[in-house]
Amino acid sequence: MTTRRARLPQAQAWLRWAFVAVPMFAAMPRANTLAWILIGITLVLSVPLLWLYDIRERTLPPALLLAVLLCAGVLWALVPNSWASVTMFSCTFFVVLRQAIVPIVLAVALDLGAIAFWAGYHDVWEGALPTCTILAIVVLLGLNRRTRLARIEQTELALARAQTATEEHARAAALAERAHIARELHDVLAHSLAGLSLNLQGARLMLVRDGASPDAVAQIERAQKLASEGLAEARKAVAALREDAVPVERTIADLLAAYRLDSGARADLAVEGEPRELDPAVGTALVRAVQEALANTRKHAARADVDVTLGYRTAEVALTVADRQGRRPADAPAAGYGLRGMSERVALLDGQFESGPGEDGWRIHLTVPA
Repeated sequence: MTTRRARLPQAQAWLRWAFVAVPMFAAMPRANTLAWILIGITLVLSVPLLWLYDIRERTLPPALLLAVLLCAGVLWALVPNSWASVTMFSCTFFVVLRQAIVPIVLAVALDLGAIAFWAGYHDVWEGALPTCTILAIVVLLGLNRRTRLARIEQTELALARAQTATEEHARAAALAERAHIARELHDVLAHSLAGLSLNLQGARLMLVRDGASPDAVAQIERAQKLASEGLAEARKAVAALREDAVPVERTIADLLAAYRLDSGARADLAVEGEPRELDPAVGTALVRAVQEALANTRKHAARADVDVTLGYRTAEVALTVADRQGRRPADAPAAGYGLRGMSERVALLDGQFESGPGEDGWRIHLTVPA
């Protein structure tokens, strides 16, 4: 809206400009060469007055307004019975309205000088006092309008600050409530699911020890898997409620904890370098890589130990996932869809991806710029 006003002045702006420009047009029929020069300069310099009220961060240059005032004052003295004094007093009003104290004093001084020059040039000193009275009224009107505009701006500023404070208070209250819910969820649901997963793991081990039927063991394993997945989802919900971005290393640690609960095997995470916040796409690629590697381990090397290394380097992040099968696995005939998707995701990030058998198990290694 402000830009539109700056390009096309409003009707009120044209009316204000008319108080400056119309007296110049009225003086043209009786103008001599010097008067024509003064009229032209005044009209050209007065054009920016159309945007006087649209300029908030900066005001018009004082020199421009004072130049218009000076030209109008000289023209008023040179062309008898002209309305150039209207231009002079209107420009004085605008100076008082928008400028600092020094330009205001200079404007009043120029007005008084123009009045003295006019009275002496035409020998009409009896008209100087009423003209000075008009000047005083114009200055007082300008000061009154200036004070009113300042009060309006202060009121608008106070309202804006009050609205901002209200919004911040409401947001703080909402965040506090969400944090309270997150604490309750974490303390009740997450702890309960963690205890349930441990108990189910113990129950599964006891059933295996006592020679229970495979169906009973399978039921316990499925229940343990559901509890592990529920624990992971509960942690995600807690993080979302707190509006905290979950670090990649914590997410990977949760995946490894679920793998330990599910398989009973060892799963360790080693972090090298100084952890830092990563781009969401990079973090997603790393987490998905660990998920796919653990899924493959469950499928092809059940209960194998897993070592994960996450390395923060200067311009990249490296991830290595290796399962410990105790023997060198056979080469895969072709990469599955999971490994292929992992490789494509890393390639989109201009990274490098490697996958293949190691000395005692399967190993994947990837690096992505970060």
